[in-house]
Amino acid sequence: MIKTVRDLSYLPAGWINVAEDVTSDTLLKAFRYVEIMEPVDLEKYCIRAIAGKATHAKPIHPSSVVTAPWVRLKCQFGCAAYDKGYCCPPDTPTPEQTRAILDRYHRAILFHIEAPKISDQSRIELLKEFFDMLIDLEGEIFKDGYYKAFVLLAGPCMLCKECTKLKGDPCNFGNRARPSMEACGIDVYQTARNSGLFIKPLREKTETQNMYCLMLVD
Repeated sequence: MIKTVRDLSYLPAGWINVAEDVTSDTLLKAFRYVEIMEPVDLEKYCIRAIAGKATHAKPIHPSSVVTAPWVRLKCQFGCAAYDKGYCCPPDTPTPEQTRAILDRYHRAILFHIEAPKISDQSRIELLKEFFDMLIDLEGEIFKDGYYKAFVLLAGPCMLCKECTKLKGDPCNFGNRARPSMEACGIDVYQTARNSGLFIKPLREKTETQNMYCLMLVD
């Protein structure tokens, strides 16, 4: 009988939270399952993201992602996009629902992109290109066998100039529209800092934005 987490140190990341009392037979079956599901290193996806203009791409455990009720409050009171798009609250998961979703994953990748303001349009185009790359990457990860892959982006959806929600019509890009981390109640500041990455509030719109996206893998 295995009694401590230390005895599980040889297991891949994500299995360290296994309950303390585990029979050797159960653990052997679990380990065999991991060997089947664990052959692909997340590093190749990180390399792909860096090539796609990410400043950093870091594998993380979803337990380091912080959710908080105040995040949704900041959307509701302070953001002009609130209730004006399918990828914004109140159409997105609540912080509590997001926490429940995160707790069903063992691995994720946190992406960081620095978006300097050369002009308003140049920053928008940079982010559009970056988000498109991440959505394509989600599809690639899915096809590699990680069927739970799902990406959370940053900021309001950029796929349409005006969301079809305002006219009561279905989304034009339901296959590619993704909510942001903050729209789902994630404290992006603390989540980034938990992974040793830089972020701070901006004083001026002309400052470089440090934006974050999250890929839930498996």
